[in-house]
Amino acid sequence: MNTHNPNDFRYRVRRSDDTQPRYDRVPMAVRTLSSNTLFQGEHEIGIEHHGALYRLKITRQGKLILNK
Repeated sequence: MNTHNPNDFRYRVRRSDDTQPRYDRVPMAVRTLSSNTLFQGEHEIGIEHHGALYRLKITRQGKLILNK
């Protein structure tokens, strides 16, 4: 389930010569971590979120799967 947080975007004003200002939604910077940093040589890690344990795994094909 995707959730949208309206605070994830900021607005940028774009002006043309003779028109009203236009406001564009621009995504804010997201903190990014390398999977190598997260997994540190392992193929599975646990993530505790609001009291529930999630498991993030690297598959044989190199993709990520998140299970509750």
